[in-house]
Amino acid sequence: MDKPKYIQAVLLDLDGTLVDAFAPIIVAMRQTLAEFGLPAMTDQEIRRHTGRGDCSMAALFGDSKEAATRRFIEIHDEMYLQDIQPMPGAEVLLQFLQKKNMPMAVVTSKGQHRAEAQLEVLGWLGYFGTIIGKLDGRASKPSPEPLLLACTNLRVAPEYTVMIGDGEADMKAAVRAGCFGLGLTHAFSSKELEDSGASVCFSSLSEVLDWLK
Repeated sequence: MDKPKYIQAVLLDLDGTLVDAFAPIIVAMRQTLAEFGLPAMTDQEIRRHTGRGDCSMAALFGDSKEAATRRFIEIHDEMYLQDIQPMPGAEVLLQFLQKKNMPMAVVTSKGQHRAEAQLEVLGWLGYFGTIIGKLDGRASKPSPEPLLLACTNLRVAPEYTVMIGDGEADMKAAVRAGCFGLGLTHAFSSKELEDSGASVCFSSLSEVLDWLK
């Protein structure tokens, strides 16, 4: 996909893109795997699992997906507001976009109230015109639905929008929505992200900022 001539909005994934809040995800996934009798996963494997979206839970737990998801959330919610760290370069990027009066949205597969609560802890709610998280009845990435909803809320057309994310699900959702996908190679390689629909890949948010400038 060609780079938009005019970028009118920026959509951003949350975990692994703007924030490092993987500690509770890793703890919850390890315990859930153990309780369901499945082999343990490394930290990196859990990050990659998260970056594949909701379909990854079905692939891992099969018919037990719903029960495993409930158990994962129970464990995760005991600690999800602890130790939330901005990813390197995140605040500088957000400040730059805000100064440019660029509309921004968070589009995440994290539960809606969990995403809002984590952003509030960081003092970042004011950066975003809309936050699209997981709700009952709302499809999650890699479906394009949450990205299209963010574009509707920001009143921009998808073709004038970039989606920044570190997961395959982010890039698949971007290309399906008609957005320009910017991939971060934190958990997946450039080739994996490009195969999923990324138009350009970067190793850091600082590189993304330079590209946007």
